Amino acid sequence: MKALRLILGDQLTRSVSALQGLNYAEDVVLMAEVHQESTYVRHHQQKIALVLSAMRHFAAALRAEGVAVDYVKLDQEENSGSLFGEVRRAARRIPVERLIVTEPGEWRLWEEMQTWQSRLGVPVEIRPDDRFLCSREEFSRWAGRYKNPRMEFFYRAMRAKTGWLMDGDQPLGGRWNFDPLNRKAIPRGLPIPAWRRYEPDEITRETLDLTAKLFGRHFGQLRPFGWGVTREQALQTLDEFIRDRLPWFGAYQDAMQSGEDLLFHSAISPYINIGLLTPSEVCQAVLSAYHAGDAPLASVEGFIRQILGWREFVRGIYWLHMPGYAQSNFLQAGRPLPSFYWSGETEMNCLRQVIQSTRRNAYAHHIQRLMITGNFALLAGIDPAQVEEWYLIVYADAFEWVELPNTHGMALFADGGIMGSKPYAASGAYIRRMSNYCGSCEFDSKTKTGPRACPFNYLYWNFIIENRDRLKNNPRMAVIYRTLERMDAESRRHITQQARDFLETLFLEGE
Repeated sequence: MKALRLILGDQLTRSVSALQGLNYAEDVVLMAEVHQESTYVRHHQQKIALVLSAMRHFAAALRAEGVAVDYVKLDQEENSGSLFGEVRRAARRIPVERLIVTEPGEWRLWEEMQTWQSRLGVPVEIRPDDRFLCSREEFSRWAGRYKNPRMEFFYRAMRAKTGWLMDGDQPLGGRWNFDPLNRKAIPRGLPIPAWRRYEPDEITRETLDLTAKLFGRHFGQLRPFGWGVTREQALQTLDEFIRDRLPWFGAYQDAMQSGEDLLFHSAISPYINIGLLTPSEVCQAVLSAYHAGDAPLASVEGFIRQILGWREFVRGIYWLHMPGYAQSNFLQAGRPLPSFYWSGETEMNCLRQVIQSTRRNAYAHHIQRLMITGNFALLAGIDPAQVEEWYLIVYADAFEWVELPNTHGMALFADGGIMGSKPYAASGAYIRRMSNYCGSCEFDSKTKTGPRACPFNYLYWNFIIENRDRLKNNPRMAVIYRTLERMDAESRRHITQQARDFLETLFLEGE
């Protein structure tokens, strides 16, 4: 039975379920670059170029293997501009008896695919995405055991399931989580490895030119472009991370430093999320480094927790609560996104550093996202939908299944506690402790109020005051609210007035 096998731009894995059982003699693989997927939000230019180049390289690798590939380029005159439109055109020009596709990562495509069989008139087989370490069904069963499912308990269950970093039924080192050891600031003089970048080949140069032509007004800098676009380059990046960064990743994974875009992070999330690497092989490689004595347990556990714990948990939460998840707004935040999120032009050095890095690279590491751009949006009461769209636009690794719960739930607490048990709110003291941003800032992170006070300081206490009725009964906020109760009325008045004046000025400047 001749099959048309559709591969999406984030399914660039040879073992993906849609390609399993491929009949070389009869089956055809369809890959299509479509305007709809490049513009449902105005993606960072580098993200578009990365996905297009990786798709073209993947198609070339399949053809070299002897696979029949029907590839539709974005600028082909007959391109319909939509994914279904290209599936329908392919089914008309290639006599096929069925369509096979791996389930998409995003709800909007999943919902649309449910209509394809009736619209195409041929059987449509939607296969599970078995590249994840926990299926959607397995996560739903696990979550059903808890009133409030939490990542830590899920992570322990996954450790027990995989046997990773386990000694029988107990965790190696006697602890499930070494997070308290993962919070060191970068010491002065510590050598930072250079970020390995790849010179664009002819295929990538073509996609860069195409991106500049069609999407040159989108956010971010397109060049210089240094992302890997092949599986071989992704594997090389993984190898270099394990050799040069993993030993220090654990201690410094929460650190931030001016002028250093990567520090000891891997920057492999775009490669995992589009399929050039699989989470299982990444974890196995890191575990091999530990067993070889090349990386300490705290670093390896911290990294495994990001993949086996957070990444899988976030995906599970997304599918468990969609499609209504994004509609909640527990804190009733409604202010517009400040214009500096696009330009990076702000006197707050931490925000300037992170946003300018994001413009250059379509990347920032997880603490920059959570505790700088996310923390400010939380404290300032920015509309969750606007913040979520920004995150989806600006990062090369952003797809809704991973971006939405991380932003809506973890960064903004808009879900009221589904993702995390308390808001990740912090004052300037956290930024001073974990970075050197404050030393080059117009504001003083140690000053609570006044003209030179760090805005994070008075915005933090204003956030606590504004959301008292919503958060005062949260057990993890009890200490903070006891501190607030001891604060005199005049101090509170100064805080709320300065926060109000700052926010009014901020949004007037953005008009």
